[in-house]
Amino acid sequence: MEKFLIPFFTATFISLFMTPVAKKIAYKIGAIDIPKDSRRVHKKPIPLLGGLAIYIATIVSAVIFLPLDKTLVSIIIGGSIIVVSGIIDDSMDLSPKMKLVFQVVASLVLVLGDVKIDFITNPFSKENALLFLKGFSVPLTIFWIVGITNTLNLIDGLDGLAAGVAMISSLSFVFVAYNANDLMNGSSTSIMIISAIIAGACLGFLPFNFNPAKIFMGDTGALFLGFMLSAVAIEGVMKSVATIAIVVPIIVLGLPIFDTTFAIFRRMLNGKSIMEADKGHLHHKLLQRGLSQRQTVLILYLISGVFGICAVAISKANSRQSVIIAGIVILFTIFFAVKLGLIDMRKGEDSSNRDNGRK
Repeated sequence: MEKFLIPFFTATFISLFMTPVAKKIAYKIGAIDIPKDSRRVHKKPIPLLGGLAIYIATIVSAVIFLPLDKTLVSIIIGGSIIVVSGIIDDSMDLSPKMKLVFQVVASLVLVLGDVKIDFITNPFSKENALLFLKGFSVPLTIFWIVGITNTLNLIDGLDGLAAGVAMISSLSFVFVAYNANDLMNGSSTSIMIISAIIAGACLGFLPFNFNPAKIFMGDTGALFLGFMLSAVAIEGVMKSVATIAIVVPIIVLGLPIFDTTFAIFRRMLNGKSIMEADKGHLHHKLLQRGLSQRQTVLILYLISGVFGICAVAISKANSRQSVIIAGIVILFTIFFAVKLGLIDMRKGEDSSNRDNGRK
């Protein structure tokens, strides 16, 4: 246990120390979120770049506690590329196309470091037959990394939400990797350590970011955390021969993945562009029911924790059990999404509505 607690608390203290520094840098370079309309939750200018503290805490701790091999180097370089794009966007705005370019380049760096999805396991096969992706490996890996990188960014709409969800997801990966250790011949120790480091970096940032926030993580932090979690999912679970290799990461990251998926379907059903922002995300629905920011965020923490517990349960189950549990989780998620109105056909909704969150 000490093997994971020391990296966790090291990252926490570095993040605690660096966040005020990041705040000063944000003011110096003009990375400030100024509310320009009534749709914003916050009413006064708030510095961005909190993600810089998370980045520094994660990278420094990783270099201290993990072997500097090809995989870690590719994660560091890829993560740094993402952070550069985030700093540019937080200080002077970056077009969606350029963001995508940065993300694809960062994904390719991971692929070069052998962080890629090489195969998937057939859960209905008695012998856990592997389906090798061959030429589809790189495209699927890029799709996964870019997708997860952006899903976490899209839920960064309330004080402390993205950081808390990323922390809970990281801790879930610690336990999932622990369960998969035997299947991966003990190689998941590094994944448990990096997951603990990411969780610690988020924890150190949260005192400054929880409502009322003194600083936002910005794209710098949200994109970086999404990128890191996508890499952890590949290295820690998807390279396992277990049948849960594909299912578990999706459940661990269930809150951002399902919220984004429902948003895409909602916009398609309403004849809108999937890139067009709206106020139909889960945190919007909870706020519309009269909950405060803090209450909403705590409820979403709870939901993310439930997803994490389910993922850990799946990682311990056999093939059939894991498929059944995953199926039940997905069905319940869809049921509650419909009940809350995350999927609807309200064509009359003002298409000019923007997410009330900040990145």
